[in-house]
Amino acid sequence: MARVELRSIGKSFGETTVLSNIDLDIADGEFLTLVGPSGCGKSTLIRIIAGLEPHTSGSIHIDGAPVDHLRPHERRVAMVFQNYALYPHMSVHANMALPLTMQHLSPWERVPLLRLASARRRRVMPEIGREVRSVAAQLQIEALLARRPAQLSGGQRQRVALGRAMVRHPDVFLMDEPLSNLDAKLRVHMRSELTDLHHRLKTTFIYVTHDQVEAMTMADRVAMMDSGRILQLGTPTELYARPANVKVAQFIGSPAINLLPVRISDGGMAELSGRPIGVRTALSAGSVGTIGLRPEALCLLLPDSPRDAASLDARLRRIENLGAECMLYLDLEGHTVIVRVASAAGLLPGDVVALGFDPASAHVFDAAGDRAEAAQPAPPTVRLASRVPAAS
Repeated sequence: MARVELRSIGKSFGETTVLSNIDLDIADGEFLTLVGPSGCGKSTLIRIIAGLEPHTSGSIHIDGAPVDHLRPHERRVAMVFQNYALYPHMSVHANMALPLTMQHLSPWERVPLLRLASARRRRVMPEIGREVRSVAAQLQIEALLARRPAQLSGGQRQRVALGRAMVRHPDVFLMDEPLSNLDAKLRVHMRSELTDLHHRLKTTFIYVTHDQVEAMTMADRVAMMDSGRILQLGTPTELYARPANVKVAQFIGSPAINLLPVRISDGGMAELSGRPIGVRTALSAGSVGTIGLRPEALCLLLPDSPRDAASLDARLRRIENLGAECMLYLDLEGHTVIVRVASAAGLLPGDVVALGFDPASAHVFDAAGDRAEAAQPAPPTVRLASRVPAAS
């Protein structure tokens, strides 16, 4: 195991800045995910850690020692690529054994014909073979060792790529969107396998993805990146429950958070289209901001439920039936709002429904998009609909 420390890492391509002063500490055995939209710099950062890309400024330490001057194979890290990077003309066994043969055999001992004269090669290759078979057993791919990559499914190729990294017993695993080429069902399965693998190996994992579901379900901590900077670093729960700004709130959570523009009246009360919505903020009167409401934070109200500021009328546009739950897409004061409900029975597009929410569940952001503290009143008392009420 090893801790990884990044200090003021910067990267520029000409006059284009890709990374700006990245500071990050990754603990021994931690599973850290770098997540963010395409082009945010996360893949560049992991390639810099691997030594595949030089950084413009800053320093990298692995287990307390600087590695900026070391070549990739000297850093005790192993990289798993998005496209697997397997050699098509080589068997699974040969692909997995390659890092060890490169490490333990000289160039002439790897040359055809000449290598037959090497007594050292005859001694080392059985040891490499045992290591490859041991790792293959862990990944349950022993039966595939004689095959070539073209004869494997996507999930099998992914296991081979993992095995090639594992045989080196690296201090740090670096994974650059390794599941992006798999279908949805296989991605779910491989997420579980990678999590189990991390628990077994107890090695530091740094994982890059643009899929926030992968980040939320696999990582000990998540670093949300955008425009070459880390916007927020914390546990998945912290990023979901207390997003540092609008960009984090939008990216983390599925379906995406509902964002409503508000103006702050006297006393810090948030108003939507001139109507108070029951959320009191610490923002100054006359300023503008944004209220974020998760789809699960909104609920449908019974027709006879008491109405107060924390209730809103919206018109239903469409329903997505996902089986175990439904997503309602509604128009609220010209803004699309998504509500997660258990059932949409009795509702039709065009119906007007009443929405309620606990003001304490609202996320408040200032005009710059940064999180602002809220000063909310006690939550309202409302009666929720056990079934969706039919429109009158």
